[in-house]
Amino acid sequence: MEVSNSPRDMLLLNGHAEGAAHHLGLTNGVASGSNSLPAGNVKTDHYNGDDISSSSFMSIPQFYAGRSVFITGGTGFMGKVLVEKLLRSCPDIKNIYLLIRPKRGQEVSARLNELLNAPLFETLRREKPKELSKVIPISGDITSEELGICENDQALLCRTVSIVFHSAATVKFDEKLKLSVTINMLGTKRLVELCHRMMSLDALIHVSTAYCNCDRSEVSEVIYAPPYNPDDIISLINWLPEDMLDQLTPSLIGKRPNTYTFTKALAEHMLLKEAGNLPVAIVRPSIVIASLNEPFAGWVDNFNGPTGLVAAVGKGLFRTIMCEKNYVADMVPVDIVINLMIAAAWRTATRKTDNLAIYNCCTGQRHPIQWGEFVSYAMKHVRKHPLEGCLWYPTGVLRMNRPLNAAHGFLVHYLPAYILDIVARLMGKKPFMVNIQNKIAKAVGCLEYFATHQWRFRDDNVHALLNALSQKDRETFVFDVRTINWENYVERYVLGFREFLFKQRPESLPACRKRLMRLYYLHQLTKVVAVMCTWRFLMAHSKRLNALWTAFLQNVFKLIRLIPFL
Repeated sequence: MEVSNSPRDMLLLNGHAEGAAHHLGLTNGVASGSNSLPAGNVKTDHYNGDDISSSSFMSIPQFYAGRSVFITGGTGFMGKVLVEKLLRSCPDIKNIYLLIRPKRGQEVSARLNELLNAPLFETLRREKPKELSKVIPISGDITSEELGICENDQALLCRTVSIVFHSAATVKFDEKLKLSVTINMLGTKRLVELCHRMMSLDALIHVSTAYCNCDRSEVSEVIYAPPYNPDDIISLINWLPEDMLDQLTPSLIGKRPNTYTFTKALAEHMLLKEAGNLPVAIVRPSIVIASLNEPFAGWVDNFNGPTGLVAAVGKGLFRTIMCEKNYVADMVPVDIVINLMIAAAWRTATRKTDNLAIYNCCTGQRHPIQWGEFVSYAMKHVRKHPLEGCLWYPTGVLRMNRPLNAAHGFLVHYLPAYILDIVARLMGKKPFMVNIQNKIAKAVGCLEYFATHQWRFRDDNVHALLNALSQKDRETFVFDVRTINWENYVERYVLGFREFLFKQRPESLPACRKRLMRLYYLHQLTKVVAVMCTWRFLMAHSKRLNALWTAFLQNVFKLIRLIPFL
């Protein structure tokens, strides 16, 4: 950007990032000169389902019949479930184009074959193998100009696609701001530019997050004023050196806990600005975890969010966390989110409007579960269905006292890890336990903000969309969170990560339960020894305590002598 008195020139003159940020208007409040919107209902749509009996009513499978769909993020956790659901429940869909990045020397066709051979697609491979041929890879990269898609493929998409699902994003909470902006914001902008060229686009569904407005305690289904002008943030990452950008990041994200929620908030506003007359809807899920029912209960393919921590508890590696047990744990199964996305595209296309609909896909309003309940259920079922290779009996404590949590964490996490690593070195083996604890601590740090705060996510549009569906569509595309039985779900969740992440078969459960029982007795013995050692230490170093204990025992013996039959 060659402009006289540019921000880059001023940065060189001033010698620090704060001056550059001030020049761009990136100080407190909304960016100066930005096309900011007031908080509240901004070009969004609220409606009720009152046209279900119309003679022109079209079911969701009928709507998708003969249509081609383009999906970004199709190889990710949510994207995989979306592809599988569309193929299975919309059998007359024409094609599904997946944006796939060549990776580690693999061509996109090889990555697609790997995807379709995953356990998730087992039912389709067995019952409807021909449906898999409808999935077509499009080589590209969300971080590149024009999404890295060649001209011929761009022409193909613009000519044939009528539904777009944009789920590509970096979900790493601690991602560098530059990469987070590039993927979550610039990627969205480039996709919108492509969508403007599509000849018959009927719906663009953008996947955001309910926590993009986590600086508010109550979040409605509206787009709120952004903290800065998105274009200014994009300009900033383009010319500011990355080390200075890293220094500036905490002041930029403000009250938000990470770059993920920050860039997702800006992406929504940028989408509103760039979309123009495109038919757009935004789906904002809360914490997305394992499937409720589809394609089978408990399916999960990553350790992100609560999954990694529950798995660590199950392994006996993790036992204390900062968490308010009475706060709502707003988590939502992945298949609930996907069904809502599919229905949202149907609604956006069949109910033409100039407004943009937003759907907060959450459980906290209609069917909440508290963190204390969730952990209690998880603890119960990791003991009922223990993992192979447990190192200790699974226990856990939720507390809000930070010094006590830190002290307890050192005693039960790091002290055993250091001891085991020392033993490993003495045996000539590679130490790894401290490294594991460091990774767990990093994951805990990312989740802690969400476990110590609480939000009220309004979901009126989601409820209205549910009422707009036919009974058959409600049964096929289930996103009514009131159908969740939380204890049963958590049990399937535990069995799911046991099977799909740890690759452990049900046949190993009897042996695992025997091992867990031995660990239970060892755990109880350890507690008794710890109490005795602590008592001996106190007695040896406190004459007053020793005297009190002696007097107590003397009085007890006196009382015993008074008992007639003794």
